Amino acid sequence: MKKIPSFTIDHNRLCRGVFVSRRDTTPGGDCLTTFDIRMTEPNRGTPLTGPVLHAIEHLAATYLRNRSDWSDKVVYWGPMGCLTGNYLILQGSLSPADILDLLRDTFAFIRHFEGEIPGATPHDCGNYSFMDLEGAKAAAAAYFDEILANPAPQNLSYPR
Repeated sequence: MKKIPSFTIDHNRLCRGVFVSRRDTTPGGDCLTTFDIRMTEPNRGTPLTGPVLHAIEHLAATYLRNRSDWSDKVVYWGPMGCLTGNYLILQGSLSPADILDLLRDTFAFIRHFEGEIPGATPHDCGNYSFMDLEGAKAAAAAYFDEILANPAPQNLSYPR
């Protein structure tokens, strides 16, 4: 069986950052860009926990879909199964530079969030109690401060 493109990236050299994972064209001709929002170093850093990623998912997805300037471009935000980050799918042919301010705003929102996590009720979510808000805030703060605030070239391009 042929490997999918994301399995051809050398995860032993992959840093934390914001990367274009792929670009696809829909049957209607729209371009979708999938971003790899890598919060921990694969195979070297400590993976995020499921409850941390779940809280980040609820907060980021809600924030992004409520941004009037981006909401019509947001297709998906969701966690990676390896627990090292998230995928963000946006309409348009975009680069990491195009979305850095959006990600800074998103992770600032998460790091400073107070109150009940949106959608974290038995009515709204299939595993509503599987959330760690304080862990999500700490992970968002670290990613913001260490990567998004001043990304280096290796934080914006996959290793070759």
